[in-house]
Amino acid sequence: MSVEKINEILNQYPEAGRDKLIPVLQDVQGEEGYLSKESVRLIGRHLNLPTSKIYGVATFYNQFRFEPMGKFHIQVCRGTACHVKGSLPVLEALTKELELQPGRTTKDGLFSLEIVACIGACGLAPVIAVNGEFHARLESDQIPEIIESYRKKAV
Repeated sequence: MSVEKINEILNQYPEAGRDKLIPVLQDVQGEEGYLSKESVRLIGRHLNLPTSKIYGVATFYNQFRFEPMGKFHIQVCRGTACHVKGSLPVLEALTKELELQPGRTTKDGLFSLEIVACIGACGLAPVIAVNGEFHARLESDQIPEIIESYRKKAV
């Protein structure tokens, strides 16, 4: 995102202070897709806050990201139903297959991985969503095939 676009967002918060930090972060991330180092620096300057304070607040809330999402954003449900039905082995298979920890994006930019508290599909547990497309009643041995299908879609 350009500096001009970030400044357009910041200008919607004239004379704002620390009390507007979360709404500003939400607006910038909504436009940018994540919080870049440059956007954090500009937010700090506008709100008169050190970047360390901004990172402290933003890292406390799992809604904020510091790197762009992959072309295929994978959400792994870890809600109660999914947990009971085996979402942990599914998550472990994903981290192994993608060589990626939750909250990160693969180096090629294809995949990002996120843990969510509940995806709202308890009857389909365990479930993951890839760009909103649900994969239900999963077992860990299905993960390599699912990932490969998305790799093929990327070409």
